[in-house]
Amino acid sequence: MKRHLGLTLLGATLLLPGAMFSQDRHDERYEDRARHDFHEWNAHEDEAYRRYLHERHMKYREFRKLNRHQQDAYWEWRHHHMD
Repeated sequence: MKRHLGLTLLGATLLLPGAMFSQDRHDERYEDRARHDFHEWNAHEDEAYRRYLHERHMKYREFRKLNRHQQDAYWEWRHHHMD
């Protein structure tokens, strides 16, 4: 029984940092090259991005998968639509 408990604790110890890293991955920073500033990507920014897409009748696509031109267009809109 002690052996199984030890293996379970060891497994949890090894998996925990990976689980924490995967959650932190969603809090990314993006550079707005035109204004030379950075934006933290969080739930609030994701909500604004979804509003941007809705206004333009565009389908959702992860922001990090957009090309530079598309990201720059979003940041330009974002600076004119601050909350």
